Amino acid sequence: MRIKKVTSKRFFIYLILSLFAIANAYPIVWMVLNSLKTADEFALDRIGLPEGFAFQNYIDAWNTANFGSFFVNSLIVSLVSVVITVFLGALAAYFLSRFQFRMSKFIYGFFVFGLLVPVHATLVPMFILMSKLGLLNTHFSLILPYVAFNMPISIFLLVSFMKSFPKDIEESAIMDGAGILKIFWSIILPMTRPAIATVVILSFINNWNEFVFALVLINDPALATLPLGLQNFAGQYETNYVGQMAGLTMALVPILIVYLFLEKELVKGMTAGAVKG
Repeated sequence: MRIKKVTSKRFFIYLILSLFAIANAYPIVWMVLNSLKTADEFALDRIGLPEGFAFQNYIDAWNTANFGSFFVNSLIVSLVSVVITVFLGALAAYFLSRFQFRMSKFIYGFFVFGLLVPVHATLVPMFILMSKLGLLNTHFSLILPYVAFNMPISIFLLVSFMKSFPKDIEESAIMDGAGILKIFWSIILPMTRPAIATVVILSFINNWNEFVFALVLINDPALATLPLGLQNFAGQYETNYVGQMAGLTMALVPILIVYLFLEKELVKGMTAGAVKG
């Protein structure tokens, strides 16, 4: 009876998880299938399978909408922001979690408070600041806000993870003659890999999909990112839906690559950040 009860419970859990997975996967599958339809097929049937494979939609999306330029701009902004966020976040988290000093709790609370700040409520002051600094229509006008608004969650996760490390590790390294930065770079940073993977994925997804800051701070089409470029498929009187679906599918590929590459570390990092610290 006990075995049957456990089996039934496991079956119920797997069923719920399977339904949840299907509900999340369906929009992606629907988007990919519609990206392979012609405009007439899409207009007549938006749910059914495509009669053929209209790969020309991808070619048109890449060439006609200048998708390559938008892709490169998004890669530059997203990757540079992630690197800076991880480095500064890990360094700040190391000192906040491994050292006791007078203002440590206040500084940590100040960073975590950033999670409560509505990002887009800062658009006007951000625009004024970037204008006075002469950074409008540059990559840095996006990189700096992306780093700033990804820093709170990064420090929160990394501090929670680093607090779980035993002090004996650092004491042994100090006895061997290692300095603070050497301990951070050679010991703490490799041990924090699961949490760092979490930060990388969350930051990259946020940066890659961000639209409002890019819309306000970038007016030069040569510097536009992918979310801005996808607007080119929508005209005043009509929208190229199949081209837009093809563009969205191509925009999704880098996120899937990053996620699949770091998926195992993401689970470890999120679990540690939730129960430790």
